[in-house]
Amino acid sequence: MTADIRHIVFDIGRVLIHYDAEIPFSRIIPDPQERDWFFANVCTHDWNVEQDRGRTWEEAEDVLIAVYPDHEDSIRAFRKHWHEMVPHAYDGSVAIMKGFIDEGRDVTMLTNFASDTFRLAQEIFPFLTLPRGVTVSGDIGLIKPDVAIYDRHTKDFGLAPSATLFIDDSAANIAAARAYGWNAIHFTGADTLKEELGKYGLLA
Repeated sequence: MTADIRHIVFDIGRVLIHYDAEIPFSRIIPDPQERDWFFANVCTHDWNVEQDRGRTWEEAEDVLIAVYPDHEDSIRAFRKHWHEMVPHAYDGSVAIMKGFIDEGRDVTMLTNFASDTFRLAQEIFPFLTLPRGVTVSGDIGLIKPDVAIYDRHTKDFGLAPSATLFIDDSAANIAAARAYGWNAIHFTGADTLKEELGKYGLLA
């Protein structure tokens, strides 16, 4: 790689911290088929994404309860037990991020996250307060892979796109970042991340 990387941007979910909605719901809805139906039809991925885009949990719950009143308790359980969905950090990638910060490199974060649950995540995982700053989709009403969120992050933090390296677990988000002009690494684990960083001459 020939890029002169001066800015490193981390995604958060499934890059720095684990996320799995199944964890509390394996208890809340013990039957696997019923649970699969619930996630496929009620608290769906598309429904959850709207909270990442800025919709309040109150509105989100009301929308579903109006359609599925018999599932009110389970619907409300999603936000109530959200903290259980982020059970641990990925120590390897967190160590890499901290290493960059300790070296004095410019580290920021760009994440699809609801505003309130992101603040909760910072309380659970204090290392999320260490980078220079963060763009949270729920705060600004933009969401990856919309090119506008990469542009917003670039401008808000004064990044040079060609000198920016983005790390994300989503192939779609990586493709959008590259199309915008950033360098990008598709995260699949800390060991492969180290290998990819080495290609940029970056050693955490």
